Amino acid sequence: MPLTSFGQAVIYMKIKYPIPAPHTLTVEEIFKTLQTDLSQGISKAESASRSIQFGLNSHQSQKKKSILKMLVGQFKSPIVYLLFVAAGVSFYFQNTIESVAILIVILVNALIGFFMELQARSSMMALRKMDISFSKVIHGGKVVDVPSDQVVPGDLMLLEAGDLVSADGRIVECNQLACDESSLTGESFPVLKNIDTLTSDVDLADRINMVFKGTAIMNGNGKFVVTGIGENTELGKITIMVDSATSTATPLDKKISALTRKLIWITLGMTAIFSLSGVIEGRSWLLILETSIALAVAAFPEGLPIVATVALAYGMLLMANKNAIVKKLSAVETLGGVNVILTDKTGTLTENKIHIAQLSFPDEEVAVSIRKGIITYKNEAVLKNKENFEKMTLIGVLCNNAPMEQVEEKKKAVGDPIEIALIGLANAMALKPTTINNKYKRLSEVPFSSETKIMGTLHQRDKNYFISAKGSVEDLLLKCSTIQIGDKIEKITPTQKKAILAESEKMAADGLRVLAFAYREEKKTEKENFLQQLIYVGMIGFLDPPRLDIKPAIIACRKAGIKIVMITGDHPMTALNVAQRIGMLVDNDDQVIAGKELPKMESISKKWREKILSTAVFARTTPKQKLEIVNVYQKAGFVVAMTGDGVNDAPALKKADIGIAMGLRGTQVAKETASIVLKDDSFTSIAGAVAHGREIFQNIQRFVIYLVSCNLSEIFIVTILGFVASGSMLLPLQILFLNMITDVFPALALGLGKGDQSVMLKPPRDPKLEIISNKNWVMIFIYACLMTLSVLVAVFYCKYFITTNPHLINNIAFITLAFSQLFHVFNMSSVHSGIWINEVTKNKFVWLALLLCAVLIIGVYVFSQSRAALGLVIVPANIWLVAILASLLPIVIVQLYKSIR
Repeated sequence: MPLTSFGQAVIYMKIKYPIPAPHTLTVEEIFKTLQTDLSQGISKAESASRSIQFGLNSHQSQKKKSILKMLVGQFKSPIVYLLFVAAGVSFYFQNTIESVAILIVILVNALIGFFMELQARSSMMALRKMDISFSKVIHGGKVVDVPSDQVVPGDLMLLEAGDLVSADGRIVECNQLACDESSLTGESFPVLKNIDTLTSDVDLADRINMVFKGTAIMNGNGKFVVTGIGENTELGKITIMVDSATSTATPLDKKISALTRKLIWITLGMTAIFSLSGVIEGRSWLLILETSIALAVAAFPEGLPIVATVALAYGMLLMANKNAIVKKLSAVETLGGVNVILTDKTGTLTENKIHIAQLSFPDEEVAVSIRKGIITYKNEAVLKNKENFEKMTLIGVLCNNAPMEQVEEKKKAVGDPIEIALIGLANAMALKPTTINNKYKRLSEVPFSSETKIMGTLHQRDKNYFISAKGSVEDLLLKCSTIQIGDKIEKITPTQKKAILAESEKMAADGLRVLAFAYREEKKTEKENFLQQLIYVGMIGFLDPPRLDIKPAIIACRKAGIKIVMITGDHPMTALNVAQRIGMLVDNDDQVIAGKELPKMESISKKWREKILSTAVFARTTPKQKLEIVNVYQKAGFVVAMTGDGVNDAPALKKADIGIAMGLRGTQVAKETASIVLKDDSFTSIAGAVAHGREIFQNIQRFVIYLVSCNLSEIFIVTILGFVASGSMLLPLQILFLNMITDVFPALALGLGKGDQSVMLKPPRDPKLEIISNKNWVMIFIYACLMTLSVLVAVFYCKYFITTNPHLINNIAFITLAFSQLFHVFNMSSVHSGIWINEVTKNKFVWLALLLCAVLIIGVYVFSQSRAALGLVIVPANIWLVAILASLLPIVIVQLYKSIR
């Protein structure tokens, strides 16, 4: 029998857990089902018993790669596998130096990638907050602080403004309780809670009799009974979805794998041709085998993994300087291939802060903006109805329970964000809310409730009484008998009420949360039933506004051919309003689809897939629906980036090709799941990162063309020399030296260069295309043929006019190919660039690479040990001259072609 921490035997009380649809149960049914009490809660002993029975109120944090697993992951690449095979073959034939050299290449590449990902992990650790929270729980009639992970089903918990909810629960008592659920549902405004019983088909965002783990209490107080802990909370269910969502291979990984397969087929083809001709001509098997090894070494660009890793690492560092923490190297390039961004609304496109957006008076409507304590009227409007505005501001201060001193001092205030915005309005008008409240002594209050939908306060100033009220337009108008228009007060007519209601509906259709304001002043009043015979003043429309920098970023993405789609849990009209304000919608977009309209994705029709792909805004979506929308886009061939900051975004962040989380406002679940974390929470940083990713892909494509053309020329040279001068054929170690020296350093320089600055004015590349297109393969073939031609010219010239010594002929081929490949880097400039001034000649890294390679080649000849290892001999100056002149042949021909074109 299990024991409690006090050594007492545990007797389990039989309770039904987990509870299906607790929002459908009455308060009495909840107490009965979980065997708890409104005043006493459960006992401490029962709490310990249930903790053993049901476990801790925690979920497994996402599994982190161990250091060893992260290191091993650097070796998981098709090219690395092939390099291991090449090293093994070389070792088998006792070519130890070749084998060791290849293994060093593999190790250096792995260490670079390992340390860059380790640095990203350290950056994430710096962002993580390791807080231990406590919850107020009633045990045996006493309020105690309990660690949040020890809360159990049936616990009776207290809530007040500023608390973070630590478990899911059914509300059993509340007073003006309002909860910020934006991280879970995407709803911008706090949700006013009550204890009413709901039907089973109510959406998560509309379960107003429940509170959920991870959300925050903004206003009021209350009690709730815990109905779900750990993985049985809504937060826990999302965490399970995150763990089950599979990450897809990045486009770069797929492209490099495809390139590797092509190189294998090229090698096999050239080896088969040479082997067949060798057998026919009766050549020795040893010669055929040595040539085959040379071809294998020549075919694989051993430097490609290092160059690609360094180029991505360099991009990773640059992005870190621009407030983007990249957690995985390949994400740098993948971001450049993105052609659709699925973005959350709350906190990503908007500020996640309530602002006053519109004032409406009986004879005018004015759009306003309050930023940094300064009020401005949009469209050069001039406020005519100052009397109504001043009275509305006074009502907003008096009929208010926000912490005024904190707002005045611009501290982070806990409370209803609408009431905080009203205090901000008073501050912008140079009024002192605390001073006003001291002058108007509060005598009574009618709290806001879901039944009345009105809040009212009674105040006394000197011998006069002042009643202030705010609430829903329809309900407050029922309490109004007169209307203020400027300095006049007159009886309100049915026509005026109808016009006010029509205006409020228009404001609501624009995505605004609308409140009406009214008051009454008199010398005598009833202290109980004072919300009667009120004077209507006007309305205020509240909005979670778009971020100031968002519209230019949206325009930049659209010019770059990137589609922006909003996926939010907020109300459809609110989402549509934000989309219109930031210029997201285009003519051929469907407007908005609500989550309840979406069919089950398991049986989705072609028509619905097309409808989803043409829709710009999805509202009231669940985390599962966000995940499924990502899947629809991926199956349609899109490279998908998903941005978000909430718990509800995490599964889709993981499923997307690139998940981008907000570092400041983002929840820990979102940041751990994403591939990239923005330290400044700016959508603008995404547009900059996409541009940088495109430049990096251009650089990758450029150095891959350079490397592959160099390797293909080596294949051609080995094959041809194998036929015409088998004794002078390039040795495997010579080819490996060329691949690791004359190829790698210029390729690195190309990878670190500045890309085309107009990348964001072009459409995204087709994700279905390989890293080297058919047109590129034609150019690679031409480049390889020209370098082969330069070697053959040097070889045959020296053979007929200088020497027939096979060792010298071998050295001539080696020197010519080395310098031909070095000069070939200048052929990597774009077709439309100048011959002398272009992106390659302006790249300082290219000149440093050429200088280094020239020094290394000469250095090899200076030291006898290196000469012996590579099979080199001292060659006369006239041979050097022939080799260098011949090596200029490819660059001369290519540049002449470019100038003529």
